[in-house]
Amino acid sequence: MSSRLEQLCIEKGLRMTGQRRVIAQVLSDSKDHPDVELVYKRAADLDDTISISTVYRTVRMFEENGILERHDFGDGRARYEEVSDEHHDHLINVETGQVIEFTNADIEELQRVIAEKLGFELIDHRLELYGRPIKGREKDIPDGSTEAVVNINQTSLKHKDV
Repeated sequence: MSSRLEQLCIEKGLRMTGQRRVIAQVLSDSKDHPDVELVYKRAADLDDTISISTVYRTVRMFEENGILERHDFGDGRARYEEVSDEHHDHLINVETGQVIEFTNADIEELQRVIAEKLGFELIDHRLELYGRPIKGREKDIPDGSTEAVVNINQTSLKHKDV
């Protein structure tokens, strides 16, 4: 069975080699935002003939074809996630690197209103918040063990561990 990412590649007319399929599977299965080195480690565990240069070339090809989105969360490493039709923003724990994905209708509307007041039609945006846990509130932070969806007021939080 092919991965979501592999299906996107095929739809875009990209040639899928066995190694590209493994890399696509690793990225599709990721519950985090892996960098190239982590993708390489996971892919090499499945196919020890995959080289780091193959992973770099493949990730670049996926990014250039709009299949992967690149993020810089301030730790000096490019991280990747599948491009999604569903918009979300990120909250990054600066102490652990944990990434929490969230959506909030109020934030989305506020961004649109700000752009409009400044004379713009908002066509895209990216919101990344950086923080550290509030002492005594650590229990409120999703643990990194599984993907969790939490609804808080109008906010839908989707946790992805890094």
